[in-house]
Amino acid sequence: MTTPAQSPTAAADARIPAAHPFAAHLRRAAALEAADPHRAWTPQDGPLPSLYLSHGGGPLPFQAPEWLTPLHDWARSLPKPKAILVVSAHWESAPLSVSADRPDELVYDFGGFDALYYTFRYDTPDAGELSRQVTGLMPDSEHVHRHARRGLDHGAWVPLKIMYPAADIPVLQLSLPTEDPDRLLAIGERLRPLRDQGVLVIGSGHMTHGLPFLTREMFQGNMVPGWSSDFDAWAADALARGDVAELARFRTAAPGMPYAHPTVEHFTPLFVTLGAATDPTAPVVTRLDGYGVGLSRRSFEAA
Repeated sequence: MTTPAQSPTAAADARIPAAHPFAAHLRRAAALEAADPHRAWTPQDGPLPSLYLSHGGGPLPFQAPEWLTPLHDWARSLPKPKAILVVSAHWESAPLSVSADRPDELVYDFGGFDALYYTFRYDTPDAGELSRQVTGLMPDSEHVHRHARRGLDHGAWVPLKIMYPAADIPVLQLSLPTEDPDRLLAIGERLRPLRDQGVLVIGSGHMTHGLPFLTREMFQGNMVPGWSSDFDAWAADALARGDVAELARFRTAAPGMPYAHPTVEHFTPLFVTLGAATDPTAPVVTRLDGYGVGLSRRSFEAA
């Protein structure tokens, strides 16, 4: 009897040192799956929520239990999606574009980290059907470019590898074509029907992202500066009240600006998430909070 060949993802995972926190995470995930298989979404479940993820710094979440366990538990609290669509801060591109249906390689768009992380893989099933659905949902005036080769960037594959480590769900990435909240809300609204078909729609960014203003105290002791905590408290309050108009005024209304977001691409995927929600003005459910190197990790789901 021949033994089935390992997938490239499983083969790469097998080379991770056993003492590494992500290797422990993979063992935990496998044990949970063996004891209680993740139930697949069915139409009886109704629409999946849309998510906003703070995705962490490069591959750092792979070595931090405070990211690993909450993200994986969040994924298992939802029915297993049929497919996943991600809008990431790390792909700003117009016209609107989608990644390859089944790319050969990931985008390792981070630098200065252990060489181990550049060997990680996340080879997911063909997303061609989802690509066709996304393209069909956009208005005739919104041409969608379909890339033949582009893979997932770290704003997509890092959190998803933690949440769904088996890499057995089709994943497609949609570019972030604008900084305009109203246009992003409209794109999210176009994507809303996907949720009724078991597709998980994710906006991936970071609730605060003042990288130029990180200090030694933030790196070494997770010291939280006022600009980060103030912005996070403002956003949490607006999200709890469903005040989308206030959120859209973040450049001028939010305390801590522009330090919290000297560039805005890590905040604006939030508007795709809210646009895809059944009611963008309904309060959201926070699923991850706290701080990493002083930056807010606030992540939430919208029904």
